[in-house]
Amino acid sequence: MPGHPTTSRLPPRRAVSAPPQPTGAGLLRSLGRVGTLLAGLLLGLAGISHAQGRYMTRAGHISFFSASIMEDIEARNDKVSAVFDLGTGQIAFSIPIHEFQFKRTLMQEHFNENYMESEKYPKATFAGQLVNAAQVLKQLTSAAQTVEAEGNLTIHGVTHKALVTGTLQMRDGQLVVFAYFNVAPADFAIDIPLLVRENIAKSVSVRINLTCDVLAPAQQP
Repeated sequence: MPGHPTTSRLPPRRAVSAPPQPTGAGLLRSLGRVGTLLAGLLLGLAGISHAQGRYMTRAGHISFFSASIMEDIEARNDKVSAVFDLGTGQIAFSIPIHEFQFKRTLMQEHFNENYMESEKYPKATFAGQLVNAAQVLKQLTSAAQTVEAEGNLTIHGVTHKALVTGTLQMRDGQLVVFAYFNVAPADFAIDIPLLVRENIAKSVSVRINLTCDVLAPAQQP
C-alpha cells in the first residue's frame, strides 16, 4: 500500500510471478468490456444457465483505510462492477485498481507504480457464494440483514479463499449490498519497502457499497 514519507521515488520492486488463475478468472476479466460484463461474471461463477433475479452495477463504491504512524492512508474508487444472482446467491465484483483516488497525488503514484503494479495487475476480483443462501434470500426484505459470502479474492495476481461479511437488503426496487473485510498486503505479495514497513499497518480495512439494478429480461444471458 502507499504512504512513502518522502517525495523520492521508491526503488523498483522485485517482480512477483502470479499463480495460476482459478476457474472462471478469464471470464471475470471481461468485466471491463461492455456487452460481456454480465455473461463473464455469471458464467465465470458456476456456469449459471437458469437463475432468475439478477442485479448489477457498474458504479459501485469501495474504500480502504490503513492507520499509519506517519500518515493515515485512505482511498476511494467509484467504478466497481458487480453482479448478484438472487436465484443462486452468487456474487462477483471487479475493481479497477488505477481508479483509486487519494488525497495526495504522490501517494496515488506510489500505490499504482510501486505497490499494486496496476499496469501489470489492473483489476482485483471476488467471485463467491452467500453462506446459507436459500435461507438468506428467503428472508430478503427492506431491512438490512447480516450475511456472509465465501469465495476467491484475487489481488495483485494472487488468489486466496476469503470470507466476506456484510449486509443485504432491497430498497426501492434495488439490491443494496454492503461488505467489509480486512486485507493483509503481505498475503497478496505486495512488497512494502523496509524503510517504511514498520510505519504501515499490517492490515488494511476495506468497505464496499453496491446499489444494484435489476436486469431486464433482454439483458439476461
